[in-house]
Amino acid sequence: MLAEHGDNGEELIPVAIETGRGLLVTALRATGRTVFAINPLSVSRYRDRHSVARRKSDPGDALVLAHLLRTDMAAHRPLPADSDHVRAVAVLARAQQDAAWDKVIAHNRLRAVLHEYFPAFLNAFADKRSGIMRPEARALLAAAPTPARAARLTRTQLVSILRKAGRIRLLADQADTLHAALRQDQLRQPEPVETAMGQQALALLRLLDAACRNADELAAHAEAAFAAHPDAKIIASFPGIGALTGARILAEIGDDRSRFADARGLKAYTGSAPITRASGKSRNVATRRIKNQRLAAAGYAWAFSSLTASAGARAHYDRRRSRGDAHIAAQRNLFNRLLGCLHHCLITATTYHENTAFPPTKTSAGPAAA
Repeated sequence: MLAEHGDNGEELIPVAIETGRGLLVTALRATGRTVFAINPLSVSRYRDRHSVARRKSDPGDALVLAHLLRTDMAAHRPLPADSDHVRAVAVLARAQQDAAWDKVIAHNRLRAVLHEYFPAFLNAFADKRSGIMRPEARALLAAAPTPARAARLTRTQLVSILRKAGRIRLLADQADTLHAALRQDQLRQPEPVETAMGQQALALLRLLDAACRNADELAAHAEAAFAAHPDAKIIASFPGIGALTGARILAEIGDDRSRFADARGLKAYTGSAPITRASGKSRNVATRRIKNQRLAAAGYAWAFSSLTASAGARAHYDRRRSRGDAHIAAQRNLFNRLLGCLHHCLITATTYHENTAFPPTKTSAGPAAA
């Protein structure tokens, strides 16, 4: 079809499509042609230029997309020419992030059920990092899903459960703590209801176990793929970036150096740079809402971790806080600064240097001697 309209090896017809994924997009990009992934909302706005009846059809949308490239191609960004390696990293990193979000959802559902009939179990792990998502917590709930069964567990059985869950230190102390917590007085549901809710908790626990395993396995694969990429050394040199966070960042920005003309384009894509709305005498500077949500989430973790890994980042954050910024705003500003440094390092193929990114401030001279 393209050949019938003048497509040849020298002049490839560009293609506009409403998605950036799928076999068709892969096949089109394999030919070397330029592919534009147009947001469906933008297509809807362009459709209003041709008709006010709000009718919609596939041939009509194809015509709108074709006219869009004929008239406004320069206003739209083609799909980046990322390598196959970075596209594989993107698949793994995004899948791992989805699994992590699924894990949180499964955790919240299980926690809500336990709160209704087994609050002592929640209290037993309230002061533990990750709470009931910990391996020993999930193993204990699988062995005793109801308060009645949990109260019958002996210290020896608790030690065995903890050991099977992977815990190797302070088993006796942890078993004593759990033994006391599970036997404390608490409000109870009627026995048939309690048993039924225990079965419900086990079903939700299986979902949580699967989500935890998926997140862990995908994290290992994503980290391995990230470590093998040439940009990994540069990205991992920044303070606060671990292997998984680095994989997520690389997955979203890619390795096509021509994708962002400058650091401002990368910052706008990430949502760290504010957006200005001006009309007449009014001017409003606000947070950018339209952004890459996955990259913004990775940036929040990056900026937060850099506070303890970089003295310059901490000083920048404290300076923004002293000017009246809230915690989120100060972290977003810090992320914006780090993104500019990252763009420069990727373009110049250099690693991060603390004194270059955050030059030390000049100390004021002491009082003159009398």
